[in-house]
Amino acid sequence: MLTRPEALALENASTHELENFSRHAAKLRDEYWGKTMTYSRKVFVPLTNMCRDDCGYCTFVQKPGSPNARIMTPDEVMAVVREGERLGCKEVLFSLGEKPEQRYSEAREALAKLGHVSMIDYLIEMCRRVLDETSLLPHVNAGTLSDEEVARLKPVSVSMGMMLENVSRRLLHRGQAHYACPDKVPVQRLRTLERAGRHGVPFTTGILIGIGETWEERVDSLQAINYQHRYYGHIQEVIVQNFRAKPGTAMANHPEPDLNDMVRTLVLARLILDPSISLQAPPNLESRFSAYIGAGINDWGGISPVTLDHINPERAWPQIDALREATARCGYGLEERLAIYPRYLKSPEHFLSTSLAERLEEIARDDGLALQQCV
Repeated sequence: MLTRPEALALENASTHELENFSRHAAKLRDEYWGKTMTYSRKVFVPLTNMCRDDCGYCTFVQKPGSPNARIMTPDEVMAVVREGERLGCKEVLFSLGEKPEQRYSEAREALAKLGHVSMIDYLIEMCRRVLDETSLLPHVNAGTLSDEEVARLKPVSVSMGMMLENVSRRLLHRGQAHYACPDKVPVQRLRTLERAGRHGVPFTTGILIGIGETWEERVDSLQAINYQHRYYGHIQEVIVQNFRAKPGTAMANHPEPDLNDMVRTLVLARLILDPSISLQAPPNLESRFSAYIGAGINDWGGISPVTLDHINPERAWPQIDALREATARCGYGLEERLAIYPRYLKSPEHFLSTSLAERLEEIARDDGLALQQCV
């Protein structure tokens, strides 16, 4: 594992030094994860695209008054889920803007018509319907959560997630990426990670690079994640995601991180994080994504044969055949995992409700990966 001075020095490491670090990162990955890369076959359900935050890089969020602002109806949700089931998906990724009902009367009115007062209440209903009516497993990405909300969501979701993005409070200042974003206050996001740990929730988090943060702030963010995992053991995966500039946003002209920056940051992450934490990078945000394998990743994340990446809709998912071929050229196999990582299935009494544990027994192999493989 890297010391803090070593982690900081990696920013300016020479090409030769970076190659040595990369070999070490890949070796660590191989020792813990073997010669198999994984992915999760999913459908992406954007339950609402309204949000009380105004991130400088986001095109997902739509404000009331926009013709595209919406809360999906139960029928719309279940139509997407059933199509995913037909095509072999195992995961429903519920993603939603954070607490729009606390900012917009239109969101409160739309929820009232659905019989709810909060997005979390509605999310719980839809997770239950997925579990009752299909074979898929909900993974919930609902942003910052209270202790009560984590406790209520755990019985109806096999795992949860929230990108930490960065622990820098500087990014909340005027003109920065997280200005006017109450849910991006670092302490609030760290508290959500901690609450998930206390409740034994397998959790996905990560950092977003290229949004104006310094290298030291990346190091701080990864170390903060690792600290939570060492205490609770619940961080199942960390995503390193590269910022992509989008027209119409405040950061439309902001420079994007290049492939070298991504590789350097992935190496940093693999050498800071506990080896038991899966390291993931999205393959649809970089055309030369196979370079990530040499930097120590072991997972490609969720890929859908049905739905767009609604956060980056201009970036199509790679076809599974293409992903398998690119992975094979690097000397690795590709297998399908579930929305919960195998090691958490060994302690179901802590990490799963009884009903979810029973369902997983039916769809997981002995090694914890998906019984029905779509590769």
